[in-house]
Amino acid sequence: MRWYLLPLSFAFLACAKSSDTVRLGAAGPWKEGYGAMNKRGIELALEEINRAGGIQGRPLEIVMRDDAGSGQKAAEIAKEFVADPTIVAVIGHVNSGAMVAAARVYDNHLTALATTATSPDLTGMSRWVFRVISSDSTNGLDIAHFATKLGRKRAAILYENDSYGRGLAESFQRNFEGEIVISDPIADTDEQDFEPHVANLKRLSPDMVFVATTERAGIALLREAHRQGLKADFFGGDGWTGIVVDTAVTEGVYVGAPFAASDPRPEAQRFVTTFKAKYGTTPDGNAALAYDATILLARAVAERGGDREGVRAYLALLNETTSHRGVTGPIHFGTSGDPIGKGFVMTRVHAGELHVAAGSR
Repeated sequence: MRWYLLPLSFAFLACAKSSDTVRLGAAGPWKEGYGAMNKRGIELALEEINRAGGIQGRPLEIVMRDDAGSGQKAAEIAKEFVADPTIVAVIGHVNSGAMVAAARVYDNHLTALATTATSPDLTGMSRWVFRVISSDSTNGLDIAHFATKLGRKRAAILYENDSYGRGLAESFQRNFEGEIVISDPIADTDEQDFEPHVANLKRLSPDMVFVATTERAGIALLREAHRQGLKADFFGGDGWTGIVVDTAVTEGVYVGAPFAASDPRPEAQRFVTTFKAKYGTTPDGNAALAYDATILLARAVAERGGDREGVRAYLALLNETTSHRGVTGPIHFGTSGDPIGKGFVMTRVHAGELHVAAGSR
């Protein structure tokens, strides 16, 4: 295998022979659709690293913990990882609320590289916390500018009432150039009755509906909108990359995504091909970002050994020249821990897959 995702050769990674195991932690809501995709990305990276000889001849082990997207549980898992001296760094967490809670525990102790946690609250929270996805401050702006570019004038906003939903919704609202006809919180569940929300949207007649939730509530809302015949374009953020599973109601929906499987770059297409061969499905941004985070931490350990501070310093010192060439694009970080130069590509659902939307950057 050619490990061309790393600037150092794979032969170097595997050259030093040792029976010691490198251990990373990983945490996320593995039972959720987006969590399962994160887990698959991590496991694919793990398999490739160990098949190629490990990290400097040392096998990589990843200790998986399910935080269920809960801040309380995430903090407990973070305490477990911090207390275990064999854990060098952490992949995750996945959800914004979980990552915000865990970040306070990791601070000054252990590097955590979040995969899909986008809340602006994370920016600058700790010099030990990084993320491979852009902040909702950037993501909401990208979606708002794209909607304006399409000529949308009247937007309704529905959002999950947590750090992810509020941050993304507020950024969109600040940057949308048209009129906001309503902005309402909704529960992130498929059990909520969305009938009154959709009925109200029909009364207000927006030409677009921006929804800042995860896929679970998103699919339920889209089904109700389809049932009532609501005539408006729907837009979602990265939490909606998994809505493609319901082809009956998601056709034509716009999704701001950190990764598109149609990306023609060789590293992206190699990842897509390998992922499809292993799992029989197309990877989304959740899988791609988790894969990138895992490979990047392996690279940090290869360069700096098993020292926690060394791993943190390696990530902090990446720059435009030494950035990690990930499947989601080049990755290096500002002093806040946010990635520099990353944002969303606007996609549109067609035939159960996300395709780069016409007019997207």
